Amino acid sequence: MAGDLRSREINLEVGPHNFMAFDCNKERGDSSPDNCSRICTEGTLVQANPLSHYWKPKGLKSLNKLENQKSSHGSVPRDDNPEQEAEASDEASASTCGIRCFTDLPAALVCEVLARLDAKDLGIVSCVSTLLHALATDHQGWKKLYCERWGLPDLPDALNGPLLPGAPLDGKSWKTFFVEREFRSKSFMGRFNVDILRGHNEDVRAVFLLVSANLIFTGGRDSVVRMWKMEEGLLIDTSRALGGTIRAIAADSRLLVSGGTNAYIQCWRAVEGNDHLFHISGSGTDQNAEFRLWGHEGPVTSLALDSLRIYSGSWDMTVRVWDRAQMDCVQKFMHADWVWSLALRGNTVASTAGRDAYVWDIRDGELTSLVSNAHVGNAYSLAWTHLADVLFTGGEDGAIRLFNVSDVSDDEEDIKPVATWVPHSGPVHSLAFEYPWLVSASSDGRIALIDLRKLLTPKRSSKGLRVKSFDASAIEPPQRMLHGVGCDLFSIAIGADRIVCAGEDGSVRVWNFSEALEIERRAQALRSLRQENRMRRRKAQVEMNANGRRPDQCSIAMKKNQLKADKSATWHNKRAINEKAKS
Repeated sequence: MAGDLRSREINLEVGPHNFMAFDCNKERGDSSPDNCSRICTEGTLVQANPLSHYWKPKGLKSLNKLENQKSSHGSVPRDDNPEQEAEASDEASASTCGIRCFTDLPAALVCEVLARLDAKDLGIVSCVSTLLHALATDHQGWKKLYCERWGLPDLPDALNGPLLPGAPLDGKSWKTFFVEREFRSKSFMGRFNVDILRGHNEDVRAVFLLVSANLIFTGGRDSVVRMWKMEEGLLIDTSRALGGTIRAIAADSRLLVSGGTNAYIQCWRAVEGNDHLFHISGSGTDQNAEFRLWGHEGPVTSLALDSLRIYSGSWDMTVRVWDRAQMDCVQKFMHADWVWSLALRGNTVASTAGRDAYVWDIRDGELTSLVSNAHVGNAYSLAWTHLADVLFTGGEDGAIRLFNVSDVSDDEEDIKPVATWVPHSGPVHSLAFEYPWLVSASSDGRIALIDLRKLLTPKRSSKGLRVKSFDASAIEPPQRMLHGVGCDLFSIAIGADRIVCAGEDGSVRVWNFSEALEIERRAQALRSLRQENRMRRRKAQVEMNANGRRPDQCSIAMKKNQLKADKSATWHNKRAINEKAKS
């Protein structure tokens, strides 16, 4: 059977409009009904497509039914229903000619075809039939599309389990996760309101948004870490004074870390059964839930986490990698200047030191890329995308630059910026990226939002996912500027439908775009209702035309005249009442 299938040539054309067009009836240059009957038996189809319960060879069952009727009665009886007769004849002729459905292909080939499509094309495929809708909805390509844009989601309830889920979360499919996240990303151009969180006595240098747990962490010159509820804006817990200025915070569902001028990393483990994951005040809890990591010889300026390691950058010109299980430093990357920021992506970590940007491979500890003189002055901030090896840097000169480090050859001496934005008049202290938005915070008190959807649109190739070639037409200015802060901004974070920033006035501002999200949801529901009504009217019209009937024009005219008559009668009644009132 496998050899028989491999001997056939399958010419498949996939696209948004013609992905159903193919020919699989060729064998050694000829096509005959005998050859077609060998591959169109029901048993052969089941062996060729052991995919799932979605495979229902309806057409083949109908064909077998017709053949049984031929053998028992000598001729196929004519059905009274012309539609069923036409359907049966079409199925029989299709099977005789060797034209088969796209879903009759082997399961591995169908999955490979669907994996080559992007999100838009997968959506188009799901609208063709109920079978393709089920296949396209449950396809694992949605997980790949989601992770390329936003990475793997974090689970707040998996304290002792792995952080990398391999199956749909919370009973939802990966398509549902993708659609919800894509829909939520469009809310940043709509209405918003600003919530101000007050509690710090001095300037705030670090903010972190943990969307999966609905938490905001802040720290600053007052040497304490505060934990806030994102939705209500309430202060949940406050740590004791740690000594020195808190300059970096990072967290996931199992660990919270902070660092500052005291040169050590303060760590809190998540507490089992705690609604807010962490108990950072330290009173009445297990002593093992709080500990410190020593090793840096200067202030800790940046932190990052993954499921296995902790990454820290410091003014001692090093980036250290810590093992989360052993809590020991396992790697150290040396720089030529103070380390200002770092960003993590897979098995690589990027960092900025002085004017330069570095890209390190964690597996072998080698420097893979070096961007020299990225800015005029220090490169204070850094952001990295999940989609490709694209770095964003913000510097002392007020500029934001994009560097593509995926196509760097050995012959190139310097990596040139692909795009440059200058939305600020002061140094860019912080950058944050969540597809497709890049947000920046500057000492001029403004926040810039840059939509990178056109610039980071992926294209498929034989080498896998790559970003399309950059051109000047795809580089757009910032789509939105948020004003009204009036002070230097030192840190920013973006997640869900929130933007969190903080600065020298000691307050934390939360830009809430949930109102725009609700407005867009209502508008989308209204559009869906109108589309459904149009489809129903069109279906009713098609059925009436198929039955040879036309709408009763007389009844329609009578209804219109009846409405006019009702209006005229109401007018005459009002006129009689007015005349009586006058008399």
